[in-house]
Amino acid sequence: MAVTDIGPPDYKEMMPEVIAKNYGKWKYHENVKPGVFKHVSETGDEVFTVRCGSPKLVSIDLIRDLCDIADKYCDGHLRFTSRYNPEFITPNKGNIEPIIADIEKLGLPVGGTGRGISNMIHTQGWIHCHGAATDASGVVKAILDEMYDYFVGKKTLPHKLRISLACCLNMCGAIHATDLAVVGVHTRVPTIDHEHMTALCELPTTQASCPTGAIRKHPDPNIKSVVVNDEKCMYCGNCFTVCPAMPIAHPEGDGIAIYAGGKVSNARKAPMFSRLVIPYIPNNPPRWPEVTSALKNIVEVYASNARPFERVGEWIERVGWERFFKLTGIPFVEQNIDDFELARDTLRTTTQFKW
Repeated sequence: MAVTDIGPPDYKEMMPEVIAKNYGKWKYHENVKPGVFKHVSETGDEVFTVRCGSPKLVSIDLIRDLCDIADKYCDGHLRFTSRYNPEFITPNKGNIEPIIADIEKLGLPVGGTGRGISNMIHTQGWIHCHGAATDASGVVKAILDEMYDYFVGKKTLPHKLRISLACCLNMCGAIHATDLAVVGVHTRVPTIDHEHMTALCELPTTQASCPTGAIRKHPDPNIKSVVVNDEKCMYCGNCFTVCPAMPIAHPEGDGIAIYAGGKVSNARKAPMFSRLVIPYIPNNPPRWPEVTSALKNIVEVYASNARPFERVGEWIERVGWERFFKLTGIPFVEQNIDDFELARDTLRTTTQFKW
């Protein structure tokens, strides 16, 4: 592979020796205990993986501490999963307990494997995003503190459970296909800074940014700005993404919606989209107690009622949404009605194409 500064490096150059040697030859794997995997090759070679939890936003010092553990026990090999779980890979079984001990010295929990909860994937939130309707890291911390026992294996679930968070409806947190999802939602129409509109925004681009056509040129020809049709606005915030003169964040109007029942996996059943279950919970930092209690309630009901190896969406599909709302005690409101008439034609969620 040519040396270049464009794009990522070739992953094959960074593989542990035992993985490169047995590439494509892995026979099976097993979850030895919470946070520890064992993979066995057709050649008889074994490799062990120790997984731990980690914040998404970390300091350079923490990364160096993780690298020190990898240098000490794993020949320098360290990887992060797509859910920000650091993983230490070693062919030496005797390294497992020392790795765990060093991880715990850093204050990080070992777990996130098997029939439990892994790290939450999430967006930037208030610390960075310009259009966030809720925080990300703060909400995730509060949620996972409540779900800690399911991460470290003190409690188990019928199957693995994935939770994601997106701080606005742009959903760069990829919550649309996850067991439980937290989404920041705006509930107020964006305000318009007419004075600075032309200095900050391009009017045709701003109008074109609205997916519902709610933004139109100002009717007064002397005012070089736009107006918003309140009835058409769906509070997505896309206009603010291209036009800083149309802020949509509101301290009292912003909050959180909760979705359930999605999955990316193609095993047993096709991938599934998440569905809205709670349309709005007001932001209540720093611990968001209403959000954490709502999610914990759903997880506990799922744990008590689902069959072994049944994902949340599969369980709901089996018992029916009416039964889901009854078991969880969540009120069914008008926002829960899916009235998008073209869903059957446009929302294909499976790779199992059958014509």
